[in-house]
Amino acid sequence: MRLYKKQIIGSTGKIRSRREAEKAVVALRGLINVDVGNPQTICDLDAHYRVRELTLEKKAFGTIDTHRLLFKRYIGPRWGHLRLSAVRTVEVEEWLYSLPLAPASKAKLRGLLSVLYNHAIRHEWFTFNPISRVKTSQKRLRDKDVLTPDEFQQLVQLLSVRDRAMVLLIGSTGLRRSEMITLTWSDINVRTMEVNVLRSCVRNRIGKTKTESSCRPVPLHPLVLNALLEWREQSPYPTELDFLFPSVQLKGSRPLSPDSILEKSIRPALAKIGVVGKQIGWHSCRHSLATNLRFLGVDIKVAQELIRHSSCRATLDVYTRAVDQQKREASLKIIELMLSLEIKKFQHPRRS
Repeated sequence: MRLYKKQIIGSTGKIRSRREAEKAVVALRGLINVDVGNPQTICDLDAHYRVRELTLEKKAFGTIDTHRLLFKRYIGPRWGHLRLSAVRTVEVEEWLYSLPLAPASKAKLRGLLSVLYNHAIRHEWFTFNPISRVKTSQKRLRDKDVLTPDEFQQLVQLLSVRDRAMVLLIGSTGLRRSEMITLTWSDINVRTMEVNVLRSCVRNRIGKTKTESSCRPVPLHPLVLNALLEWREQSPYPTELDFLFPSVQLKGSRPLSPDSILEKSIRPALAKIGVVGKQIGWHSCRHSLATNLRFLGVDIKVAQELIRHSSCRATLDVYTRAVDQQKREASLKIIELMLSLEIKKFQHPRRS
């Protein structure tokens, strides 16, 4: 491995004082006495992080797979060859801004780089995290589409027994699609009318749920429970250890593909009832549930427990949005409060 005895930190045009020079070498001081086997580049650091932290014992499979994909496609080609001290905050910001990605994806890339530098700091190979000051936006490019109660009711009336049971289940409980497809009949507690969420399927791999908060029983409405039991009577795989929604082609050994049901059954049914211009997927049912809970005035803590978020903030910021009627009513009330006299004049204009 090549050892550097000196390194240029910048030109006199950029560094004009001793104080600025000292600030520029802060990052280098943490690397003066590093051992030969310690990570020198971003690629070296990522390799060490994968071995020590990115394991199935510590991370979910989806997290591991996403990390590897983002590093291979974006971070590695641009930053992998650079030494840890060569990465600059502003350069990372400019790079993220130039990428043709959604704000949320850019935030994930920033988070991944930050995690790597925190790993280096934890092992005392570096003294500060240059990514901590990188500015990114997670603002959505568009609001998430949801189904109104009327649209949801019309949809379930057009579906088969199996698809109706799926939509009623996910629409009334807020289950993630990865959680729904791994349910077995043993997870349905008929006596207590609850469904136990114990596992999930990400990229065809069955494993743990997304978070610890996800492993909570979810209540079932009698109507939803009856729809599930009706489907169980027709299902070719109705035993306790069988999947609720198994793949017939794979003889029940694996759950069916939810994307296939979405394309072949649910979206055509939505088109029949006139739902156009909305991007509806399985996760839309989760957003719809949270929005409807807010419309009904359900306490935010109760909504959090039902949707199984780790915190109320996620329930408020991500999964709820103001309903048009609520916004209109709020607007009317504030105008009535602030401009009561003007409203009276408007309602009873003077006759000329």
